[in-house]
Amino acid sequence: MYPTRFFSLLAGLLFAGQAVADWHYDKQAIMGTEVHLQFWVDDDSRADEINRAVMDEFRRIDNQLSPYKERSELSRVNRIAGEGSGLQISAELAEIIDKSLWYSKKTGGAFDITFATVGSLYDFRKGQQADRKTTDALLPAVNYRHINLNKKARTLAFSDPRTKIDLGGIAKGYAVDRAVAILKRYGVHNASVSAGGDARLLGDKRGKPWLVGIRHPRDKSRNAAAIPLENTAISTSGDYERFFINDDQHRVHHIFNPATGRPAETDSSGDASDSDKLISVSIIGPEGFDTDPLSTSVFVLGKRKGLALIERLAGFEAIVIDANHRMFFSSGLQQ
Repeated sequence: MYPTRFFSLLAGLLFAGQAVADWHYDKQAIMGTEVHLQFWVDDDSRADEINRAVMDEFRRIDNQLSPYKERSELSRVNRIAGEGSGLQISAELAEIIDKSLWYSKKTGGAFDITFATVGSLYDFRKGQQADRKTTDALLPAVNYRHINLNKKARTLAFSDPRTKIDLGGIAKGYAVDRAVAILKRYGVHNASVSAGGDARLLGDKRGKPWLVGIRHPRDKSRNAAAIPLENTAISTSGDYERFFINDDQHRVHHIFNPATGRPAETDSSGDASDSDKLISVSIIGPEGFDTDPLSTSVFVLGKRKGLALIERLAGFEAIVIDANHRMFFSSGLQQ
């Protein structure tokens, strides 16, 4: 008869030889926001390696594309590209700028990374903004047409030496896509990755959809909606993400209208209407590289033009909240 201790030892050896499957979670401060990662892995021993690979990719992208890091490639572009001669840039940056220019043309300039020409003068932590005189003087330099990108030669120049660019409206969407690509290479089939308002879902949540909450734009303790999703991306832009209240008790937020050089108030035609003005936009689509710039674009365009844009794009849906706190859906979600 075998002693109990023998069976305990045998069970331990058998268990040690098996891969343990489980959910893994992490949260880190990267790209000026919180990056959240949740994934299911069949071999528990690889979880740390997978987690590290994903977070390292976010840090790499931040080091290259942050306008606040002096040694980033983007900072170098903003220092040199306005000097006239073409600046050699990486294939990655060329791809992101090319995509940004595509959306600038598609949205009639509602999405424009040159907003940074004026936007860089704002400090949302300190509650500082550019004055009207400075804004009006710099406004001619806010125009995506000043960006001269030679995609084949990978060179970049700005035709106005005052022009600067910021990839805040597209970089996080790009980063969550890169994270999902890494997870796929490791054989992960179920995961959720988010960076601020941008999220990418890989597969479902092990037999049920992911439930993605859309924050109420005026009450951070509750959601305005919860959407069941799987194997898709969702990006949200709102006037509550980075803002301050100025001396006139006016909300100054980080989503700029390139036509005015100021935080977006209404659509780019200048028609002021609370029924058209948006305070939150969520876009659902295949990849964050598209949903991220689209959420910014729709916010700037306003409800009428913004929803019309989404209706023209196959594979995308929108949930918008106007200044009267009413929620509207694109046609594919109305059912």
